[in-house]
Amino acid sequence: MTTNPSAAGRAAARRSLEALALGDAFGERWFPLFREPRRAANEIRDRRTPAEPRWHWTDDTALALALNRSLDEHGHVDQDHLALCYALAFDADRARGYGHGMHLLLPRLLDDPAAWRTLAPELFDGGSLGNGAAMRVAPLGARFHADLDLVAAQAVLSAEVTHAHPDGIAGAVAVAVAAALSARGGLDLGAVADRTPEGPVRDGVRRAAATPFTTRPWQAADLLGNGQRIRADDTVPFALWTAARHPDDLEAALWATAEGLGDVDTTCAITGGVVGAATGTAGAPEGWLRRCEPLG
Repeated sequence: MTTNPSAAGRAAARRSLEALALGDAFGERWFPLFREPRRAANEIRDRRTPAEPRWHWTDDTALALALNRSLDEHGHVDQDHLALCYALAFDADRARGYGHGMHLLLPRLLDDPAAWRTLAPELFDGGSLGNGAAMRVAPLGARFHADLDLVAAQAVLSAEVTHAHPDGIAGAVAVAVAAALSARGGLDLGAVADRTPEGPVRDGVRRAAATPFTTRPWQAADLLGNGQRIRADDTVPFALWTAARHPDDLEAALWATAEGLGDVDTTCAITGGVVGAATGTAGAPEGWLRRCEPLG
């Protein structure tokens, strides 16, 4: 099987990946490890760019790179190969902020990548419903944006390797479809919800679609979730809302997402990957681009 994405699809995937990494590294700056919450909230409110000379990205980008690598090599999601790519990315640098479940799963896939079929469903007694599958998938949606059915199907396959719970899978589908629509120049949260599997993630995206863009981002985060529960349904709706609020302005989208705090590296990675499918990092401040850790 090969999907043979077009040159336009590959270019959109690269734009999305670069913006995802920038959002991830920017969002990481606001964690208590670097700034206590009151200081972070004040600096975000005042739109004060973090002064650290190097912004490192996290597991969000490391696994997005692994997914992109596998797609480059196979042209579609080959789940066993993808499992190995995820495991190799983890093994290369285990200090990227991986969640507990990935510390349990990914080392075991190094020797037996196909074991994801039994191991992933065993995580957390039914599979992970976390946001990991959603945080890395936007470039996949951008890559296959010409075919939304294909986007959704490939997103499911990419998620199942680590996130067997239906909610974790639904989060990946929602973000991938949003990135595809963004690459097509028509991001619409109602359309995203229509293609998201039934359940809490779809319900959250529908709430996001009904939340006016005049709402302050921190208030929208209170309504939709900001990722602090580390669940797809608590992460994806707000990140997509800020993306849809600022579909042509990556910088504004990331500041708005940061206002929600919570799991801010992941929400900013999702927002960045979705908006970036259309814009790339064009228009982002030069100082941000200079500080962001290169993709390599």
